[in-house]
Amino acid sequence: MTVDLRSDTVTRPTSAMRAAMAEAPVGDDVYGEDPTVAELERRVAELLGHEAAVFTPTGSMANQLGLRLLVAPGQELICDDAAHVVRAELGAAAAVSGITTRTFPTAAGRCDPEAVAALMRPDAGPYMVSTSATVVENTHNFGGGTVSPLDDIRRLRKITSDAGVRMHLDGARIWNAHVASGTPLSSYGELFDTVSVCLSKGLGAPVGSVLASSAERVAEARVWRKRLGGGMRQVGILAAAGLHALDHHVDRLADDHARAKRLAEVVAEGVAGSIDPGSVETNIVVLEVPDAARVMARCREQDVLVGALDSRHLRAVTHLDVDDEAVDRAARVLVSALRA
Repeated sequence: MTVDLRSDTVTRPTSAMRAAMAEAPVGDDVYGEDPTVAELERRVAELLGHEAAVFTPTGSMANQLGLRLLVAPGQELICDDAAHVVRAELGAAAAVSGITTRTFPTAAGRCDPEAVAALMRPDAGPYMVSTSATVVENTHNFGGGTVSPLDDIRRLRKITSDAGVRMHLDGARIWNAHVASGTPLSSYGELFDTVSVCLSKGLGAPVGSVLASSAERVAEARVWRKRLGGGMRQVGILAAAGLHALDHHVDRLADDHARAKRLAEVVAEGVAGSIDPGSVETNIVVLEVPDAARVMARCREQDVLVGALDSRHLRAVTHLDVDDEAVDRAARVLVSALRA
C-alpha cells in the first residue's frame, strides 16, 4: 500500500463524513438558501471571533478575496518571501486585483513584527506605493509547519493598527496551530481583519475553505466570489463535510503532529544532519537532502510519496490517512533512500 506524504490535501473522506454529506439538507447557495452552508459559515465565524463568513471552493480563492477586501488596486501588500499568497497562488493578487507586494526574508515563516514595521509605508504620497495590509501565515507551509506565537502577532497588530495598516491571516492550517499551541481559535482570529481557513487539508474534507470577517466585508466578498466564478448551488453536500470535520477531526490533529515528530526522529537517527526533530512543531517535516529528485524517485520505487520544496529539501506531511504503521514504514524507506 502506498504511503502518500506529499500533502495533507490528499486525504479521502471517511465513511462517517460521506454519510454526513449524503444526508445534508441543501438549497441554492447563490440565493443564500442552503442551510448547511449557512451553518458552516456561522460556526466558523463564531470560532474565529468574527461577525460573518463565506464558504469558498478553494483556499486560494478565500485568500484572494480576503486580500481584495483589504488592498485596493495599486496599493501594497507586505508579507514574508515564502508566503503562500505570493509563492503558490500564481500571482493572483497582481493578476486579478492589481495588488503589488513587497516581501522580507523569513525565519521559518514566523511572524516578524519588526520586519513589517521596517518595510511598510502606509501613506507614501502621490508618487509612491502605499502599504495597505500585511499577511501572517499560521501555520507556515513552506516554513515547515511552524507556529507563529500569539504574542508576536499581538505586537504586529499594535504596530499595524497604529499605522492604519490591516491584517489578513492565511489560516489554512490554523487548526494545527491551535492544537499545537493550545491557543483558542478566536484569540488568533480576532487580531485580523480577514481570516481564511481550509477544510480540505488537515481536517480531511474533500474540498472547501472559509473566509471570515465583518458582515460588511463578507457581503462584498460574496459579490467578488460570484464575479470570479465561485458561486455554487446545492453545495451543502460539501459544507456538511466541513461541519463533520469541525466536530470530529480537529483534536485528532495531535496524532498527526506526533507522527511527524516520530518520522523526523527516525530519519535524524538514521541519517545525521537531515533534520533537527526539535524543529517539527506540527504535521510538516522538511528534510535536507543532497538531491531531492533522486531521493523522491527512490522513495516512489518503494511506494512512499514525498514532495520537493527545492533541489535540496523534501517535504513530508502527515495526515488523517497515515497511521503509525505507515509512518514507520515511510521513515525506514526515507532512511534507506538517503543512505543509498
